[in-house]
Amino acid sequence: MCNLYSMTSNPQAIRKAAKVIEDHTGNLQPLPEIYPNTLAPIVRNTQHGRELMMARWGMPTPPGYLKGHKVDRGVTNIRHPASTWWKRWEDVSHRCLVPLTAFSEPMRLPDGKSQPVWFVRADQEPLAFFAGIWCQWTSIRKLADGETTDNLFGFLTTEANREVGAIHPKAMPVILTQPEELDIWMNTPIEDALQLQRPLPDGVLQVITPHKTAE
Repeated sequence: MCNLYSMTSNPQAIRKAAKVIEDHTGNLQPLPEIYPNTLAPIVRNTQHGRELMMARWGMPTPPGYLKGHKVDRGVTNIRHPASTWWKRWEDVSHRCLVPLTAFSEPMRLPDGKSQPVWFVRADQEPLAFFAGIWCQWTSIRKLADGETTDNLFGFLTTEANREVGAIHPKAMPVILTQPEELDIWMNTPIEDALQLQRPLPDGVLQVITPHKTAE
């Protein structure tokens, strides 16, 4: 599962690609390594149009998985949107676009350790978007902070394509690269939007060396 990605594109490119009307991210800096339970930019629908804002990566964990745990670190990847737990956040008011420039999957090494392998668009276009959902939720995300109310997000996964499957056969994020795909995810009934829950075609992604994600 994807638990590390990069967003180093400039805010102007995000606003243009996602048709953002309002930007509430302030002086958004490059984020070469985004981990679960940290803040990252998302694009969401509002009454006035699309808004670029910051949210914490990790949707609320279903209560059954929290028994015995004091902290909810969140669910980053959503494979089964038909689940009752996720259906409450599938209307257009809770859908979001999560901008990225690269994402990582762990490769298991012979010694049992893992090493991140980074993927980018093979067409040299820097920017893409995860198909995500968001919500506002009160929980304990960090024990030291106690109970807080946060804007949270996660994104859909699907079967892996050839490039990702060579490293992580089970799944890959749902990635949107075309303008019409962004509009479908953000605007259409969920039955139509979920047609986008599919792997990218083989050859659309390529592997890069880790240091390039910070450029």
